[in-house]
Amino acid sequence: MKIHASMGMVKLGAAFAIVLLFVIIHLLDPEFLPHLVALLSRGDIMETAEYIQSFGPWAILFSVLLTVFVNAIGFPPAIIFSTANTLIFGIIPGIVISCVAETIGVTISFLLLRFFFRDAAEKIIAKSKLLSNIDKYSGKRGFVVMLIARMVPYFPSAALNAIGALSAMSLRDYVVSSFIGKFPSTGIEAIIGHDTITHQEDPTRLIVVIAAAVVLIVGAYIYEKREMKKQAAAEAAAKADDDSDSHPERLTLKESAGESTR
Repeated sequence: MKIHASMGMVKLGAAFAIVLLFVIIHLLDPEFLPHLVALLSRGDIMETAEYIQSFGPWAILFSVLLTVFVNAIGFPPAIIFSTANTLIFGIIPGIVISCVAETIGVTISFLLLRFFFRDAAEKIIAKSKLLSNIDKYSGKRGFVVMLIARMVPYFPSAALNAIGALSAMSLRDYVVSSFIGKFPSTGIEAIIGHDTITHQEDPTRLIVVIAAAVVLIVGAYIYEKREMKKQAAAEAAAKADDDSDSHPERLTLKESAGESTR
């Protein structure tokens, strides 16, 4: 009981620290948070790009912090900021900046969600055999599953953050799979947004990126299906060995029956 009580105090302290951070930001600049909230709620890519550019030499740092923040809270869609980054910094630098910042953001979301809600999730999971099996599977195969999901463009990032945090997936697998998986999805989203806004007539770049992403997603999916079949076969074989070891009398009866027929 003391451990649970102390952990509850730690969580309460962490929540208070997060609120205090926003209070400090508001005290330093009372107009910053209301303006940022209004900007995020509108979701205007060009307005967002202009706002980031207004920070001059600090634009890259502010863009990273802003992208980290929106990916940590899961709102609004990251495509707004990845597209804005390509408009400001160029296609390749913009995608790289976005992928790095988005990965940091979803990692923060993962840590916060796991810290505050994993204990409650474990209690629910323990009551269900199905959920327990899914939880075990997420620990073993979570890397590939998260990698495939992150590769899919326009997939809600907040949902993947929650799934990863409340599962048995390790932090390392979550971070690496998210970082790698975000390159094709972010690349597609950013290039579509960039080329639409700048009215690019040549679709070659977009076609190449989409084709590469499809190959990666299909390849990862096929690999995962094969690994699942191998794992199922291995588990079936192990279960058969366990049954034979736990019931040796069955083998004896079979052997004696075979000898009697001779």
